[in-house]
Amino acid sequence: QNGCDHACTFCSIPAWRGTSRSDDIATVLRAVEARLIECTQEVVLTGVDLTSWGHDLPGEPRLGALVAAILDEFPQLPRLRLSSVDGIEIDDALFDLIAGEPRVMPHLHLSLQSGNNLILKIMKRRHSREQAIDLCRNLKAARPELTFGADLIAGFPTENDTMFLDTVKLIDECDISWLHIFPYSERPNTPASRMPQVEKSEILKRSKTLRELAQRKKIQHFTKLKNKPLSVLMESDFRGRAEDFSEITTSVPLQPGKIYQLKAENYNNDCLIVNN
Repeated sequence: QNGCDHACTFCSIPAWRGTSRSDDIATVLRAVEARLIECTQEVVLTGVDLTSWGHDLPGEPRLGALVAAILDEFPQLPRLRLSSVDGIEIDDALFDLIAGEPRVMPHLHLSLQSGNNLILKIMKRRHSREQAIDLCRNLKAARPELTFGADLIAGFPTENDTMFLDTVKLIDECDISWLHIFPYSERPNTPASRMPQVEKSEILKRSKTLRELAQRKKIQHFTKLKNKPLSVLMESDFRGRAEDFSEITTSVPLQPGKIYQLKAENYNNDCLIVNN
């Protein structure tokens, strides 16, 4: 999927990449098959606005239909992962697959951007704070091992301290473990660039606060996984990813591209540590 049909006030993607365009199911299945011939163990579905996939195709299929088609066509595929998604566009079929299909990785990266409803409205996002919290709680209740990542913008125009605090609180309320923090930066000719701007020093201060909280959330998650068995896909000789997106480092080289059952005895600020 490429391009975007939406008009978030901070974003210039539609101007550069155009409207949303989706590969059809047959094209995606051929691409997955080619990867499986190469013994790929994990396929990641990606897009500029992944959950808008299918809106431009005949019959307007939803992303859940594509995920189901991949899983049905390739029962030998061990792991299917989604890249960043817009939670408000998760259809019922996709929700059920994320919640209950073990081959869909228990990791969801959400495009949240803010935890304050007024800022979300000014951004022209399509979800509310309450909808984001409900989605995370409902998915977590159905699949407790699921972890969440999120994109958050610090210091969006007109954001005050109270609004920012809503974003800080959202991290715990959604139980987010993996955070991408973006200090707001002006994009020329976007509506946000013409709004009252937050002082640069305040933007950096808020970004620092969110990054420190992100580090604490990551360590909290690592603590829960210590000495637990993990299914790890090695991405290089000494580094791999668990199903929930936790990064793993090993003391002995393992074969990249293979899945191993490992147990992490320790962790540092970046990853879990396996002394194998």
